[in-house]
Amino acid sequence: MTLVSHRRRTVSAAVAALAMTGLAAPAASASPAPDARAAACNATGFCEDFESQTGTTPAGRWTTAVANCSGTGAATVDSTVAHTGAKSVRVTGRAGYCNHAFAGTSLSGLPATGDLYVRFWVRHTTALPTQHVTFAAMKDPNDNGRDLRMGGQNKALQWNRESDDATLPAQSPAGVALSTPLPVNTWTCLEFRLGRGAGRLDTWVNGALVTGLVVDGTPTQDVDQQWLARGGWRPAPTDLRLGWESYGEGDDTLWYDDVAVGTARNGCG
Repeated sequence: MTLVSHRRRTVSAAVAALAMTGLAAPAASASPAPDARAAACNATGFCEDFESQTGTTPAGRWTTAVANCSGTGAATVDSTVAHTGAKSVRVTGRAGYCNHAFAGTSLSGLPATGDLYVRFWVRHTTALPTQHVTFAAMKDPNDNGRDLRMGGQNKALQWNRESDDATLPAQSPAGVALSTPLPVNTWTCLEFRLGRGAGRLDTWVNGALVTGLVVDGTPTQDVDQQWLARGGWRPAPTDLRLGWESYGEGDDTLWYDDVAVGTARNGCG
């Protein structure tokens, strides 16, 4: 069975389930508790566990500058909560765009073409809200310098393309059902692959591929049909920023740890 036909059958099954129950079931399968996993890092680009940070402001390859305006959000090095070791980056997220806060790093030094893989662990305290929020962003010069954004909407994970506000999955009941919430008060491993040459995107949560967070080049209703409608999307991000940006409601406190970026999948350990 091809990936396309498998996904279409999965979408059809989700729509049928919604019709019978009215409930949205996560598309990611269950996995072992992430807190018990090692944070192995074999990245072909760089790894970051924040253990070498010596102050409270992320330093070295990391910066905390935000665009356009700033407010009450903050990104700091935390020595009280960590996935492994003794340190992480804590983001105090506040509602409202100008309260955005990120710890960001350049992707210079990595190959500019081919697949780009990113893995990070995140822990947060408040369920994703109904309105749109972002917790990871990448500036894309191939998209007029706008951001490719990973976050949430309608209480589930989603991707958003800033330039045209396209979402992955579509924010229909069937589309949202093919995504999954971001668990609270536990460490979650998030991974994604950007196929930069072909405009592909895969997303894993605790090692499980999420059906609604895949762009495979074949438009699928409620998944990537809207995303692919514009055509010619070929991302070439130049940075990675982890934090919080809200466009309406949504305070949250988040911790990030054990980041791996490279040209091959690192996995969750």
